[in-house]
Amino acid sequence: MLDYIVVGMGLAGISFCEVLEREGKTFKVIADRSQQASQVAGGLYNPVILKRFTMAWKAKDQLEWGKPFYERLEEKLGVKLDHPLHVLRKFASIEEQNSWFEAADRPGLDHFLSPVVVPNQNPAIDAPFGFGEVKHTGRIDTGVLVKAYGAYLGDKGIIDRSTFEFSSLTHHEDHVEYLGIKAKQIVCACGYGLTDDPYFGYLPLNGTKGELLVISAPEFREGNVIKSSVFTIPMGGDKYLVGATYKWKDKTNEPTEESKNELLEKLVTFLKCDFDIVDHVAGIRPTVVDRRPLVGRHPEHHNFYVLNGFGSRGVLIAPYASGQLFDYIEKGVALDPEIDIQRFTKKYYGN
Repeated sequence: MLDYIVVGMGLAGISFCEVLEREGKTFKVIADRSQQASQVAGGLYNPVILKRFTMAWKAKDQLEWGKPFYERLEEKLGVKLDHPLHVLRKFASIEEQNSWFEAADRPGLDHFLSPVVVPNQNPAIDAPFGFGEVKHTGRIDTGVLVKAYGAYLGDKGIIDRSTFEFSSLTHHEDHVEYLGIKAKQIVCACGYGLTDDPYFGYLPLNGTKGELLVISAPEFREGNVIKSSVFTIPMGGDKYLVGATYKWKDKTNEPTEESKNELLEKLVTFLKCDFDIVDHVAGIRPTVVDRRPLVGRHPEHHNFYVLNGFGSRGVLIAPYASGQLFDYIEKGVALDPEIDIQRFTKKYYGN
């Protein structure tokens, strides 16, 4: 008998598997390749909401969990994942500069926001009012992570690349069974695929489609993340990620001309050098109506758990939420009420 079955291998599944390995638990992963949000994510970790100059939810705690988590993964997998980068928020006016100065004086934010306006010295960028600099930021290469971790689990023989069939899952008093695999617990970490889950489908997971461009811009020569109406993230060489869009109706993983044009129209408002589009990708972010993760135990099946709903901040939230879920299951530590799915129990019972 295994300790766990884990369904899904995006950021949520990988993070929980890492906790299980560190704690000496046995597990099997069932994960097809239908959910692409982690593979195509920008991977930016940034503790500040740059539209309003406010701290993201529990961002400081998540950074403290996340940095050593990704360092351990780099050593374990032998790949480079964490690329520290400063984020420069382009100012549109003197008024925005003043709002930035006010935010930089607030407790908590003062650790992340530089109180000095950074003048624009890049001729390829139109930024007459300069930038605000966010510190302790960077990019996790989620595409490399998903590929390397899948290979790692494959070498150990503990990943099954088939689609999980919920009709084949049976519940018993002290375990679950799935196609001959017995485990004490099962954790569903399947991203937007949760909407097809007959157990947790009642949860208000909306799903937001995001699209990114990869451009080649030899004259850009920018080593920082630039945040304006879109962001540009250096990927090395002359390549940059440009994103991202937010679409609520389209639930496909197919890139669209509409979103490509939207990104380009916003990009050329500040990027003044030539560039070529070299790639265009899309994925569905698992977003929640109250913008908090979905973590916890099923209302009726005591050995069935969910780990989901990280939205666009998955690289920060995933390690933090995974640790919370493990401590809840194995040590009886109460979940943060803001992430506990008990807040939606009435929906399960149709109220």
